[in-house]
Amino acid sequence: MKVALLNVKYSANLGDGLLSECLEGALASALGRIAGAGGPIVVESIDLAGRTGFSSGSGLRGTVLKTLEGMPDWVRQPMMYVVLKTLVRTRLRKFYADSLAGVDAVVLGGGNLLADSDLNFPIKIEAALAEATRRGLPVAVFGVGVTRNWTRTGTRLFARAFSRARLIDVTVRDTRSQAVWNDLLAGRSIQPAGLACDPGLLAASRYGDCAASDRTKPVGFCITDPLLLRYHGEASVIGSDMAGWYADAISALANSGREVVLFTNGSPEDRAFLDTIAPALVDRGNGRVRRAEDFTTPGDLVRFIGGCALVVAHRMHACIAAYALGIPPVGLAWDVKLDSFFALTERSDYIVPDRRYRGGGSGAGGGAARHLRICLRDPADRRG
Repeated sequence: MKVALLNVKYSANLGDGLLSECLEGALASALGRIAGAGGPIVVESIDLAGRTGFSSGSGLRGTVLKTLEGMPDWVRQPMMYVVLKTLVRTRLRKFYADSLAGVDAVVLGGGNLLADSDLNFPIKIEAALAEATRRGLPVAVFGVGVTRNWTRTGTRLFARAFSRARLIDVTVRDTRSQAVWNDLLAGRSIQPAGLACDPGLLAASRYGDCAASDRTKPVGFCITDPLLLRYHGEASVIGSDMAGWYADAISALANSGREVVLFTNGSPEDRAFLDTIAPALVDRGNGRVRRAEDFTTPGDLVRFIGGCALVVAHRMHACIAAYALGIPPVGLAWDVKLDSFFALTERSDYIVPDRRYRGGGSGAGGGAARHLRICLRDPADRRG
């Protein structure tokens, strides 16, 4: 039996690869138990962007995002519709068709896939599921995030994709996503969504557990480019001086005696932003701040997180991996999906509200440092 997972496994953001690898392993194991000696089980991811391996990505994407950010919606959305539809017609449709050859079932799962940033996922998912539908393949949706940012065109594309597919089961990763799916899709001859945990919570079983956290280990501080936070989240949340806010928070931690290691989830935009701010952060850290080497695989990221006493991040799957490994995460609010995860795990007290850093600079990072120190008082408290 061969099962294809539709996701973005080979995104430069290694959190996406982490989800895919966790889901691949769990699904292969579960199907193997069901099949018994009935034959081999193959589970493979099909990257919706047509990628076939991990890479550091291209710095060109940051330039593209900055250009898009400056465009009015009435120009940006029609332009991206044409660009993405052309990409599907000239390259991706054949990639999906070839990748689905010999497949018995399809699972759309792993990540915040039902979101509409410039029609990216609506167009790609509609095209990929059209190929699955053409083959009569059963399709399940598992543990995805759903964001209420769909345009009229995006809603139409998602509705067409799921209403035409041979959809046998739908689960999403939190109650917020469930409400959005049911509001926007259920009732269009599409079944309502159930709930399933985020696949990233399987990180410990997929990559191996880590040693117990203790105060001698560093704080892992995940740096994210403010451009990406504005593009994928609520722009009003992100201050004009995030670099200043990061500097204040990290300096406050270092001055409290903690070692701080700066890292990213792998996005080239995040790496470039960290390249820009890291020298000053290290200089201000009095020997207690350093930068981690860039990671090349999801396993590298997970193993780094397992060596931390605490992880602080905007990135949701840095927080999820930490939680799965028993490392207390502190989230930096920027998007409702992060709020949902912390609420689900009863750790809402360990998320820094966006008002703490909307203004940036001028000591604003002290709010984050206070939240971090709360966690560090009892490092045995892993999960709220």
